[in-house]
Amino acid sequence: MDFNIMLAQRLQLISQQVDKNARLADIGTDHAYLPVYLIANKIIKFAIASDISSGPLEKARENIKKYGFEDNISLRLGSGLEKVNPSECDTISIAGMGGETIVDILDEAKWTKNKKYKLILQPMTMVYYLRQWLYRNGYEIINESVCKQSKKRYVVITAKGGAQKKDIPLYDCCVSKQLLKADNATDYIEAMLKKESNILKGLEKAKNINNDRLFLQLKIIERLNKSLEDIKNDNGV
Repeated sequence: MDFNIMLAQRLQLISQQVDKNARLADIGTDHAYLPVYLIANKIIKFAIASDISSGPLEKARENIKKYGFEDNISLRLGSGLEKVNPSECDTISIAGMGGETIVDILDEAKWTKNKKYKLILQPMTMVYYLRQWLYRNGYEIINESVCKQSKKRYVVITAKGGAQKKDIPLYDCCVSKQLLKADNATDYIEAMLKKESNILKGLEKAKNINNDRLFLQLKIIERLNKSLEDIKNDNGV
């Protein structure tokens, strides 16, 4: 059968991090677009598609049936990784939710700290917080990729456990070495800088200025500016 399946750019980024013949658990699978795409393109043979809501899972079931992948994708109704056995997967994708929610999911599944698991994370918000948590809990960020989709910018963080724990200030977690190496990193960081600069203006106009929050915001902007300089220097600009 000839499959013509297209993925949104942010999901395409995730698919590029999935190894050949990986055993994938896709958390927050929604319509199961990612596992369907990976199986249709013979990248993987089996996946778990899990979601907390029955509505999206029924849509996933319809999509899976449409392509005849009932034997290749196992649907699970549950929160996070609670319905996934550690022996069933070696790769975990978590996308389309806030960084804080991703942290909660990983914190409740401490087996993901084993370095044999590859984590592919696409936070919609609180990216800095997610990076900081990964560092503090012994996960190593091995790759980051970015894209622009419908005027919004997204980052995909690929990580593994088994690393030394690091306590890194939040303002230093607004970027990573891996992010600086990503294609389109300059565009992504410039957009971040514009957003954070607007936040700083709001803080400065506030009647009751929170000095700690103001200091953090200034440090974030300083770090982003330095990152742009580092990219330019590395590129010989």
